[in-house]
Amino acid sequence: MGLWDKAKGQLRSVIEWNNPSEDIIFYRWSSDGDEIKNASKLIVNPGQGCIFVYEGKVEAFFEEEGIVELKTANIPFWTTISKFMQKFESEHKVGIYFYKKTQILNQKWGTPSVIKYMDPKYNFEVGLRAYGNYAFQINDPGHFFCNIMGVGTEYTTAQFRDVMGSKIIEPLTDYFAEAGFGYSDIDKERQEISAGIKERLLKEFSDLGFEIIDFKIEGTSFDDNTMKRINRIADMTAEAEALKRVGMNYADQQKLEAMKLAAQNEGGGAGLGMGMGAGMGMGQMMAGMMGSQQSSSQVSNDSADPTAKLKKLKEMMDMELISKEEFEQKKKEILGSL
Repeated sequence: MGLWDKAKGQLRSVIEWNNPSEDIIFYRWSSDGDEIKNASKLIVNPGQGCIFVYEGKVEAFFEEEGIVELKTANIPFWTTISKFMQKFESEHKVGIYFYKKTQILNQKWGTPSVIKYMDPKYNFEVGLRAYGNYAFQINDPGHFFCNIMGVGTEYTTAQFRDVMGSKIIEPLTDYFAEAGFGYSDIDKERQEISAGIKERLLKEFSDLGFEIIDFKIEGTSFDDNTMKRINRIADMTAEAEALKRVGMNYADQQKLEAMKLAAQNEGGGAGLGMGMGAGMGMGQMMAGMMGSQQSSSQVSNDSADPTAKLKKLKEMMDMELISKEEFEQKKKEILGSL
C-alpha cells in the first residue's frame, strides 16, 4: 500500500451500517484498513444503535438516529499528521459496533427433546413435544456486548435460536410440573400456558441483554408411551359409558366376560358342565338385568318398552358382551311376551 493510500485512510470521514442483513442483529463495523480520524461523522440509521469501544472498554452509546460528530472531546483518541512518521499505524484502537433496536419477529422454536412431567389427574408420566414462535429484541446492548458478543464480528438470529433451544426445556418442564395441567388440558389452555412460560423466559434472557416480546405455542404432540396410555384411557372411558347405557357396571362386565370364556371351553365333560353352568349363569344375569330394567319401569315407561329392551340387547351384542345366538334367543323371548 502506497503513501497516498495510507493518507486516504486517514481521511475516512463517514461511518455507517449500510443495508444490514436481516439475519444480523449485532455487527462490528470494519474500516477495511482505514484509520478513524478525529471529527469523523457517525450516521445512526432508524432502528439502529451504536457502541464505541476504546482500547477494550465501552466508552459511549449512541441510540438516537441521526448524525454524530466524533470529536476528541467525547472520543478519547486522535490521529494527526504526526502519524506519517509511524506509517499511519495508530496505537489508539477503537471498535465500532452497530446493533438493531427493532423487534426481531416470527422466530421459530421447538423442543429439542421430550419434556417429561407427571399428569396430575391420572398420575402417569407425560412425554410432551411443543413448537411455536416468538419475538425478541436487544434491551441491554452493553450487557450483551460485554458478556455474550465479546470479540466476535457479528451475532445472528440463528445464534440466538440456538440459545433459545438450549434454554427452553427447563422453563417448560418446571411450568408443567407446577401448573397442574393434565394432558387433556394442554390444547384448550394453550394461551395461558404460553403466557406462563414467557414470564419464565423473560428472566432467562434479560440476564443476556435480551427481552422476549412475544411467545406462542402453536402445536404439541406426545411421545409413543404417552399416546398408548391416552388411548387406553379413552377406550376404558368409552367402554364405561357404553356399560352405563345398558345398565351394567364394571363388575357386571367382568362377570359376563368370565362366563363367556367358560361357556366357550370345550375341554371334555367338565368343560361341558362348566359351559352349561356359565350359560345358565349368563342367562340368569341377563334375566336379572331385564328384571331390574322392568322394575325401573315404574319410574320410567321407556325401560319397560320392548323396543328399548331390544335396543339394549343389540348394544350388548355390538359390544361383544353377548353372542348373536344369545341375542336372538332373548329377542324371541321379548317378542313372545307381546
